[in-house]
Amino acid sequence: MKPSFSKIIVPSFLLLSLTGCKSRKPMDEIYQSDFYSLSKNKVIQGAFEALALSATSVSSNYQSPVNKEISPAISFKFSLNGKDNELPIGKNHLVNIITDNGSFESPVIKFGQQYTDPQTPAKGVFLQPDTRFTIRLDLKHVMDEFERTGFFTTYNGTKIYKTDFKGVFVAGNTSPLIWDFDNLGNHRELELHDQDGDGIYTITLEMNKAQAQKTTASSWHLSKDISAFPQYTSEIPMMDALYNLGLEEMENAIEPDSTFRTGKEWAGVWTRDISYSIILSMATLQPKVAEYSLMRKVKNERVIQDTGSGGSWPVSSDRMIWAVAAWEVYKTTGDEDWLAKAYRIIRNSVEDDLKNVYDSKTGLVRGESSFLDWRDQTYPKWMQSADIYSSENLGTNAVHYQVNKVLSQMAVLLKDQQAADKYAALAEQIKKGINTHLWMPEKGYYGQYLYGRQFPVLSPRSEALGEALTVLFDIADAERQKSVVARTPVTGFGIPCIYPQIPDIPPYHNDAVWPFVQSYWSIAAAKAGNAEAVVQSLSAIYRPAALFLTNKENFVSSNGDFAGTQVNSSNMLWSLSGNLSMIYKVLFGIDIRESSLVFKPFVPEILKGERTLKNFKYRNAILDISLSGHGNRIQSIKMDGNDLPAATVPADLSGLHKIEIILANNQLVKGNIANVADAFSPAAPLLKIRDQLITWEKVEGASTYTIIHNGKEVAKTEELSYKALQNGEYQVIAVDSSGTGSFASEPLSVYPEQKINHIDLSLVTDKSELPYQGYSGKGFIEISKTKNQRVTIMVNVPESGTYALDFRYANGNGPTNTDNKCAIRTLSLDGAFAGTFVFPQRGKDEWSDWGHSNLVQLELSHGSHELSLSLEDWNENMNGEINQAMLDELRIIRIR
Repeated sequence: MKPSFSKIIVPSFLLLSLTGCKSRKPMDEIYQSDFYSLSKNKVIQGAFEALALSATSVSSNYQSPVNKEISPAISFKFSLNGKDNELPIGKNHLVNIITDNGSFESPVIKFGQQYTDPQTPAKGVFLQPDTRFTIRLDLKHVMDEFERTGFFTTYNGTKIYKTDFKGVFVAGNTSPLIWDFDNLGNHRELELHDQDGDGIYTITLEMNKAQAQKTTASSWHLSKDISAFPQYTSEIPMMDALYNLGLEEMENAIEPDSTFRTGKEWAGVWTRDISYSIILSMATLQPKVAEYSLMRKVKNERVIQDTGSGGSWPVSSDRMIWAVAAWEVYKTTGDEDWLAKAYRIIRNSVEDDLKNVYDSKTGLVRGESSFLDWRDQTYPKWMQSADIYSSENLGTNAVHYQVNKVLSQMAVLLKDQQAADKYAALAEQIKKGINTHLWMPEKGYYGQYLYGRQFPVLSPRSEALGEALTVLFDIADAERQKSVVARTPVTGFGIPCIYPQIPDIPPYHNDAVWPFVQSYWSIAAAKAGNAEAVVQSLSAIYRPAALFLTNKENFVSSNGDFAGTQVNSSNMLWSLSGNLSMIYKVLFGIDIRESSLVFKPFVPEILKGERTLKNFKYRNAILDISLSGHGNRIQSIKMDGNDLPAATVPADLSGLHKIEIILANNQLVKGNIANVADAFSPAAPLLKIRDQLITWEKVEGASTYTIIHNGKEVAKTEELSYKALQNGEYQVIAVDSSGTGSFASEPLSVYPEQKINHIDLSLVTDKSELPYQGYSGKGFIEISKTKNQRVTIMVNVPESGTYALDFRYANGNGPTNTDNKCAIRTLSLDGAFAGTFVFPQRGKDEWSDWGHSNLVQLELSHGSHELSLSLEDWNENMNGEINQAMLDELRIIRIR
């Protein structure tokens, strides 16, 4: 696990690259850093080398160092029901596996009591291959509590009921251990068992298994006929070969039913994966497959959100990237039937979103970070799925902005001006919200998301995909576009998904680079005119493809290795799509619009030379394109020997045509890059309160603490406590000596009881007879598609003001990280629409696990009001059959 303070992580194998790259300076070098170098026919990273033998053959001697020099220090936690509920964040058990006989047994560790091995491994001592590691856990007190009270209370106050107990698991930092708590319950091989009934649970694991060595192919030779696709040639053999590798892997990614396969390890069609891939290059290369794949993700004339936290949509709402992909297909083909079909689907989906995820107060859209849908990887641990629903993320909002812009353009083509005006206005509303609430002038780029409860705050982390999309979609103006590209943090092997990284979270979205995101970043860098950023970003795409001889899904940000992330795949659709798009969208600058194709080449001087792209299909035309020189200004462009005005190919062109582009060899702006060391923020504090004194334990690496009251900074302290003298919501941010802050802690509400009204819903309508436990009043009610479709609650408001409303609920229809059974209801106030409540899944069959929904703030006047919670047509979830939750109480808090 990574430390919780900022530092450079330099593994021993990487030290080779710090000297190896510098010792070789080929005349044809394109890019060189302390981490790797790229030349016209080689990639060198320390002792590893990839060589382009020709345009159809590459060799590589890369071997993942993940199994070499593995530390014997094993960090782990136990888990009830597969959740992170044993110890606070940053506190793990530590055992040093030092053995000569191939087996090691831990001491008996009591659940909830941190164990730290007093031994310290000597320098040069590593985990021996094929070591059998037996872990012993004392769970007697947990079982005793199950028998005595019916439940066990975890360190953070969560009650786990005996009826909901599914087993005890172990999570950790070294394979076969994983830190993926959301999926831990699916890994029965990591479940401990009490074989003799004495309360001591055990498991034996095979550590550092020899057969688990991570390797890739040593050579690639083109084995498929790719002549039907655009043929690219240049004076840079490595780029030519990796382009051809991308085409071959694209062929591998097409299933027998003519839909896209997401990756070698990922069968099936996934909404966001295919959409981002189609936008990058698949609309150009495989328009029909793109159409078939997009339609596979449609149900009831609406786009399917196929994954996301706590039951999918609307906790996750980035399904709408589908619309941008559908528009890309139309621009490429000009198919009027496709336009009409896609418009209908997109409009239906947006209309549902308007009621469920749009926030009229900020102008933004709610929902999980686009593609970053593994909760712990990009959100603080304390955030439940309901909190993630309430967050307003940069990338997701950039998507919704572009969706409304696309919908408006479609409406114009379909001669529906009223709709065009409506969706154009919605796009501008979101754009204004992004620039008002997420822009950070002191950093020069956008923040990650607004998050919290009653008073959201902005996470100042960068979010690479979102930053790129603000440039590509013109959400940022010209000056901000330049600033975003120049100032967003970039680490040694590429642009990480987020920065700084989160401590104690293994690489996947955290501490990782994703080549498809890097591709969007490359296109954004070219749009902003930053030549230095373009060269570095292209190199960050070609390095892994050359060394690994496949387009991997992701790799570790701190060391560039594919094997260190939690999940990975070769032949990844969006990675290969990004690789191919570098030729089309960056070097040749092909910009396909609704009624034309425009060339905007961007060729840094280091990549100057002759290049051709033959057999490029655009609607009914086939283009053979040659490009020479460097720069971004066209000196001359001819089609079939005649000048091509405005470098624009009309949409009604047909047949074979030859286009010759000569660049002006103008000097591009070199541009700045925010190169940074891989850094980790401190962990977020865990707050407690007694007699208005808020306290927390010392956070490793933190030197000061920032106190937030109602979303605003009110104090800084080096102490571990703060006196809450005002009502409201408090949070604390741990800050290290470099000024890097943690996530804000879970909000702590400080209100006198007279400001809070608890309404027992079992007294409002018939209570449920289901045998669930843990409710707070006399019972609970069930809401579903057949029961309590409308619940009416009369409330008496003692004084006018701003009130925050939420529900205490249970939803055991699925796990916290996937599936599609999030319950959704519409709130009305005195007959008028007032907001949406979501009740995401909290654990498969865990119906006694209670939590709170999202908050809805209302201005309530003194007197009696009618609140109603109803299931409306627009509340249909992605499941379609199960839209169910148990409701315990309605909580109403006077906050202003």
